[in-house]
Amino acid sequence: MQSSAGRRPLRAATARQTTAVALALLTIWIGALAVHGPIAQDPAYHSFADTRAVLGIPNGLNVLSNIPFLVVGLLGLRRLARLPTASPMSRGERRAAALLCAAIAGVASGSAWYHLAPDSGRLVWDRLPMSLAFASITALVAAERLGRGALRWLLPALVLAGVGSVVLWHLGELQGAGDLRAYATMQFFPALLLPLLLWLRPAVFSSGPLLMAALCLYGLAKICELGDEAIFATGRMVSGHTLKHLVAGLACWLLVEAIVAPPAVLQQP
Repeated sequence: MQSSAGRRPLRAATARQTTAVALALLTIWIGALAVHGPIAQDPAYHSFADTRAVLGIPNGLNVLSNIPFLVVGLLGLRRLARLPTASPMSRGERRAAALLCAAIAGVASGSAWYHLAPDSGRLVWDRLPMSLAFASITALVAAERLGRGALRWLLPALVLAGVGSVVLWHLGELQGAGDLRAYATMQFFPALLLPLLLWLRPAVFSSGPLLMAALCLYGLAKICELGDEAIFATGRMVSGHTLKHLVAGLACWLLVEAIVAPPAVLQQP
C-alpha cells in the first residue's frame, strides 16, 4: 500500500489550471454584476441599532469595538519585525504582509471616525483601509499559491483597484449616483476565490486552516452586521454591528497568525 505521504492529493491542480478556473469565476462574477446593474448605497445603512453614548463617546460601543483591529495590526507589525531570516517569506511578501497589518490597524481609526457620526463622507475613511486589507491578503494568497513572482505586479494592481473602488463609489455618491459594484467585488469576490486557491494549491508559508477559519469568521461577522437590530433587541446589551467588529477583529487575528506565524507552527492545508 502506498503511504499517505507519497500520495498526490486528489485536489491538486497545476497553477495554470487554477488560474484558468479563477479567471472563469471572475468573468462570471463581473457578468452577473453587469446584468444586475448599479448597486446604490442603502440610505438606511447609517442607522445603527445602538446609539448609546459610552464615556461621553457617541455610538460608544460601535466606536470602541474597533480597538481589536488596532491591537491586531500593531501586533502583526511587531511579529513581522521579529521574523527570523530563515522565514520562508520573501522580502516582497513581508512588505505585503506589513501592508495587511497596517491596513488592519487603519480600520480601527477609519471605522471609529465613521461611527462617531455616521454618514457617507466619513464612510470613505472606513472603507479605504478595508480595501487595502482585502487587496493585500488576496495578493498574498494568490501569489503564494499560483506563482510567488506575481506578487510584484499583483499587489499594486489590487491596491489600485481597491482604492479606486472606494473613490469611484464616493465620486458617484457626490453626484447622487453611487455604485458599489466595484467595492463589492473587492470585498466579496475574495470570499469565493481564496477557498478555491486554498483547496487546489499547496501552501509555501501560510496556514490554510487558519485562513479558512478567518474566512468563516468574516462570514459570521457579516451575519452579525445584517442582524444588527435583531441582536440588539435581545436584551439591549450589545448590537449586531458591535459584534461584527469583535468577530471581524478575531478574523483579522487569525489572518495575521496564518500569514506571519513562525515557520515551525505552519501546517500544510
